[in-house]
Amino acid sequence: MAIKDWHEDDRPREKLLKFGAAHLSDAEILAIFLRTGTPSQSAIELARHLIEQFGSLAELLAAPQETVLACHGIGPAKYAQMLASLEMGRRYLDSQLKTGQGLDRSQMVKDYISTQLRGEPREVFAVLCLDNALNLINFEILFTGGISSCSVCIKHVLRHALSHAASQLIVAHNHPHTDAKPSTADNLLTYELKKACDLIDLSLIDHVIVGRNETLSYAERCLAPFD
Repeated sequence: MAIKDWHEDDRPREKLLKFGAAHLSDAEILAIFLRTGTPSQSAIELARHLIEQFGSLAELLAAPQETVLACHGIGPAKYAQMLASLEMGRRYLDSQLKTGQGLDRSQMVKDYISTQLRGEPREVFAVLCLDNALNLINFEILFTGGISSCSVCIKHVLRHALSHAASQLIVAHNHPHTDAKPSTADNLLTYELKKACDLIDLSLIDHVIVGRNETLSYAERCLAPFD
């Protein structure tokens, strides 16, 4: 049965408008951007197949272009729509954080950092510079490492923060192929960075790790040194 023949409450677009986006599954959200399926699949069936094939919606959106375009039913137009949806979300979150909105809500911060780092194939370390009102002054990836590690220079982080006249910092890095569980090295770096920030009256307010399928906030979990 084609989507147009479904009951109105079951069609993704109508369901979104009537009940809100939170009531839609990942496949239903993706189907809205895909718009059409294939001769043998509806848009939702195609969306479900893609999510199952890649493991999650996040992994689908982070996959290399050639890998996604090799999937049956996905051409340049559909792929462009998917990328545009990701960029629209990234820009929305960026505009919110630059006005201080949402920085008191860890989920929005995690969402923003996830959109920035999840597609990185190697481990990277990023810094968010903030002012006293929690407005985002600057976001930048400062260090790039290998598949499973990234060397970080604390002095460079501090110089970067001071160059942007930041009064507060959030740092973040990714685990491209594993979960977001902090390693012993992650914990040690966080402790040393917090201690260094305190010495120059700079407030480190969180360390966020973007894993393969989840994002972890030290502050939200009350992990040391934010306990």
